[in-house]
Amino acid sequence: MAQKQTRDDKNQSAFFAGYQPLAESKGALVLRRTRDPPSRPPSRSAIPCLSQLTLAREEVFGPILSIIPFETEAEALQIANATDYGLGSAVWTSNLSRAHHMVRGIKAGVVHVNTYGGSDITVPLGGVKQSGNGHDKSLHALEKYTDLKTAWFQL
Repeated sequence: MAQKQTRDDKNQSAFFAGYQPLAESKGALVLRRTRDPPSRPPSRSAIPCLSQLTLAREEVFGPILSIIPFETEAEALQIANATDYGLGSAVWTSNLSRAHHMVRGIKAGVVHVNTYGGSDITVPLGGVKQSGNGHDKSLHALEKYTDLKTAWFQL
């Protein structure tokens, strides 16, 4: 039987902490919450980094935020889509037109605008590319359990 582990598990914390020296070795600046003791991996990290770093291209599923600078919307879209994954993403902007443009351009199953993690059971949750198969939540999830059949009769 598989055992479930939380993100605060020692092994998971060590896994997340492994991204820090890797990012720093490539020139990234690592910011930590100050209330974490130095001997413990940070419970939340913000890591401004280059888009080619492993951290920016993998699904980390942990309390780590990659901050990648860009100059134009086109460059931001290129950075956002330069990964094999596409579960969730976020856009922060005060420009509604830009928000719609980015939502259309980002290849992810969920795009949050000016928030993160704010979905509910009435909307589908699923990714694109290597981030899953199908959708969970909402009525769309029932399609996984439905087989359609067409029959043509001539009497």
